[in-house]
Amino acid sequence: MFKPLDPLLHAELRLAVMSLLVSTEEAEFPYIKEQTGATAGNLSVQIDKLSAAGYIEVEKTFKGKKPCTLCRITPTGLKAFQEYIEALKSYLDVSSK
Repeated sequence: MFKPLDPLLHAELRLAVMSLLVSTEEAEFPYIKEQTGATAGNLSVQIDKLSAAGYIEVEKTFKGKKPCTLCRITPTGLKAFQEYIEALKSYLDVSSK
């Protein structure tokens, strides 16, 4: 009756990161940190988990001499996010009847 929810996306911070990346082409680590209110350490761990699952790609570059971490959602990540949203809708449809 209920569609399963992807446990990787069901975590609040990972879902927030994915939501940001769906609406932007790419985002730098400080922007994601600011928007989510996460600590740098926690955000880094969650980004690593999303990257390991193939949901996002992480590019480490430099802006001048400062390190710059860019995150982008992958096609796999976009599909997983869309499926997660559809699964959530199945929960909402049942509760509204």
